[in-house]
Amino acid sequence: MNGMKRWWIALAGILLQMALGAVYAWSVFRVPLSKQFHWTISQVTLTFTIAIFVLGVSAFFGGLWLKQSGPRVVALTGGVLYGLGVFLASYSSIGLWWLYLTYGVLGGVGLGFAYIVPVAVLVKWFPDRRGLMTGVAVGGFGAGALVTAPIATHLIQTVGVLKTFSYLGLVYLVVATAAGFFMQNPPDGWLPEGWTPKPKEIGQKTAKDFTLGQALRTWQWWALWMLLFLNTSAGISVISQEAPMFQEFAKATAIIAAGMVGIVSIGNAAGRVFWAWVSDMLSRKVTFAVMFLLQVGLFWILPSLHGVSVITFVAFVILMCYGGGFGTMPAFAADYFGSTNVGSIYGLMLTAWGFASAFGPLLIAHMRQSSGAYAGGLHVIAVIMLVSIVLPLLVKPPAPAA
Repeated sequence: MNGMKRWWIALAGILLQMALGAVYAWSVFRVPLSKQFHWTISQVTLTFTIAIFVLGVSAFFGGLWLKQSGPRVVALTGGVLYGLGVFLASYSSIGLWWLYLTYGVLGGVGLGFAYIVPVAVLVKWFPDRRGLMTGVAVGGFGAGALVTAPIATHLIQTVGVLKTFSYLGLVYLVVATAAGFFMQNPPDGWLPEGWTPKPKEIGQKTAKDFTLGQALRTWQWWALWMLLFLNTSAGISVISQEAPMFQEFAKATAIIAAGMVGIVSIGNAAGRVFWAWVSDMLSRKVTFAVMFLLQVGLFWILPSLHGVSVITFVAFVILMCYGGGFGTMPAFAADYFGSTNVGSIYGLMLTAWGFASAFGPLLIAHMRQSSGAYAGGLHVIAVIMLVSIVLPLLVKPPAPAA
């Protein structure tokens, strides 16, 4: 019975992550909000930055709470806060600060609480497919914008941007809480029937479960944090500048550049599943090394490309690597520190996402402003990726906790 039950929980986890991943569709709100309220694009974009930063911080507290109250309570609370935050953003005629407070802070807290739950739950239900299933779950987060962006665009054109917030907020509330209701841990000691780990898998995993405090006293936790930070910084630097970057390199019109952005964004979702699946075969550390090596070449050659198709392909693979970090790291953390406390251990690790969401875009924007072109910034990122390859090659499972 539990063998079938885990697949229903996995499906609910994917739906929950898709509802949360709608936050990646924020770009469709930027221009309408700017035109209606005369806010600058930078002021409107800050809403997304706040939401992602708060997500990274609140995921840690959600992981701690999950240990105390169970995944269902945390998921339901996160779904309510997220849906309520988006709904209340429909009253942003009050002022820009209200948008920051509702969509950014309140919605961000809900995002963080709910995001960590499927990750923490599925690593326990799928020890036989740990990488693949966490990748599929967070792949739903990457795919959320693909579903939401066209719907939100249509609603904005027909009912206006503020009413769109109210409609979407209610939908997120219903979907996230309905999916969150299914979130639960397996019975203690449960394993899939007939499954035993292979010797190669045992060598890549810790022998005991760590507490959060024990994990933080190992250098491996900080190494995994840095891996996630470096990989996220590289990918999000492209995400933050996609349309103008494509226009500069390919001399594309705004419409063509927007189409390129849509295609490339699929890579974010696909990479979360693909690289997580690869990590089950190659190991997590080798997978990160391969992703870093790929990005060295891709970031270096990107400024020299001019064809729409080839630029789209290269950016697609870069975003696959970006998504691959989120798909692979939950299983990486569970391998090294055990699945019992992975909610708080990986939840705190997600602060790397928040810091990277500021560092990557600021780096590429500063280099673009100082040199007048994107080439310098992309080459700097390529060099950072080259140096970073050493880190996944050096990391190894920590010694069992005392």
